[in-house]
Amino acid sequence: MTDAPQFHVVFAIFDRITQLDFTGPAQFLCRMPGAKLHVAAATLDPVMTDAGFAIVPTISFDDCPQADLLCVPGGLGVPAALAATPLIDFVRRQGAAAQWVTSVCTGAFILGRAGLLQGKRATTHWGYTAQLPLVGATHEPARTVFDGNVITAGGVTSGIDFALSVIAHLHGEDVARSIQLSLEYDPAPPFAGGTPATSPEPIVAMMRERFYDARAAEMEAALNATA
Repeated sequence: MTDAPQFHVVFAIFDRITQLDFTGPAQFLCRMPGAKLHVAAATLDPVMTDAGFAIVPTISFDDCPQADLLCVPGGLGVPAALAATPLIDFVRRQGAAAQWVTSVCTGAFILGRAGLLQGKRATTHWGYTAQLPLVGATHEPARTVFDGNVITAGGVTSGIDFALSVIAHLHGEDVARSIQLSLEYDPAPPFAGGTPATSPEPIVAMMRERFYDARAAEMEAALNATA
């Protein structure tokens, strides 16, 4: 495993990302044979997450090497980030030459605004799937969706499953299972749920009313404003 050629994994981050969209898959992908992980941002200043703490980038957009795998996380900052020219230009430029172009959660809309989801099957967080056609994508209801060299993951924790799927695709199931064991990834949630299909309808309705209807409208307005 140590003799694998270097494989550049680049995460493009921005203000108010959801840290688990980034740190979940990063923790797994960094253990992939040959992986060299880069945390890229517009500057080297700390980037605030939507959990209220900051992440320090390792490299700026201008200095970042070409990604073999580019990944864009999502978060509450995505609507504002859609108008961030340096970020969108970086994702467009990197995505044009990357072997793999990927996203977690609402990071799909950053890919889409960069023109990388046109005509693709894709997924995102369940609260925002209706907005995928605004970036030329067709929603596929799956936790991880492969379409050519574009891979999209659903909401937040889906990023871990996405990372294991990528590792298995590139290096085989045994390598992926070894990393899964190393990180003791054996989900056993205390409650059934986590998707609209598996959660009680009153809870789904409450979450839409309290949060996701407004957030989806905000996302749609930002996508239309930057089209």
